[in-house]
Amino acid sequence: MVYKWLNKLQFALIPPRCLLCGGPGTARHDLCHDCLTALPRVAVACPTCALPLPDAAPVTDCGRCRQRPPPFAATHAAFSYGPPLDRLIQELKFGQRLSHARLLGELLAGYLAAQNGPRPELLLPVPLHWRRQRGRGFNQALELARPVAQRLGVKLCADGCRRLRDTAAQSGLNADARRRNVRGVFAVKAPVGGRRVTLLDDVVTTGHTVTELARAVLAAGAERVEVWCVARAARD
Repeated sequence: MVYKWLNKLQFALIPPRCLLCGGPGTARHDLCHDCLTALPRVAVACPTCALPLPDAAPVTDCGRCRQRPPPFAATHAAFSYGPPLDRLIQELKFGQRLSHARLLGELLAGYLAAQNGPRPELLLPVPLHWRRQRGRGFNQALELARPVAQRLGVKLCADGCRRLRDTAAQSGLNADARRRNVRGVFAVKAPVGGRRVTLLDDVVTTGHTVTELARAVLAAGAERVEVWCVARAARD
């Protein structure tokens, strides 16, 4: 409730402007109505990995999840990764546009609130290696997780896990290289034993990063792991 009123006060003092076209924002977001409507939503997705499926497909696991079930139980993605959402995410990560994190985090929180599903006991943002975080100035997953945790009333553990190696960027690698790149790269510090844990990231593409982190969290004793993300890439 306090967060809701603070959010209203913030928008009252600083009227929202659309981060895509520069026009007046909506009552709750830094996006105008047209740009908000243009964000790529998913009609049908795999409930386990959130891979977008053809609109006429039944709501069931995709072929890959049936053949090789991932360690996480479910994935919730607010959008499909594509224009104009990809611009907001790229500007956040590589353009130091930290203001975008509030918008994207609020959009993800609104999507999750509408799902009305069970809440995790602990929210863990996917970590960056300390060298990359120092160079960027922030961890985008953590900045996205803050408004989500506040709105949904979920405990956020900002430093609950860490990346042991400064790996190459996943975006420049193929699927096999992505898998090798993150193998054994995560260590879990948070007390996850017997708890329901959710991992949060900006984009899930092949899913290798969240798969490896989910394995580490389960090995540390978590009861169940889910994944929340702003966007899911259509390619897998």
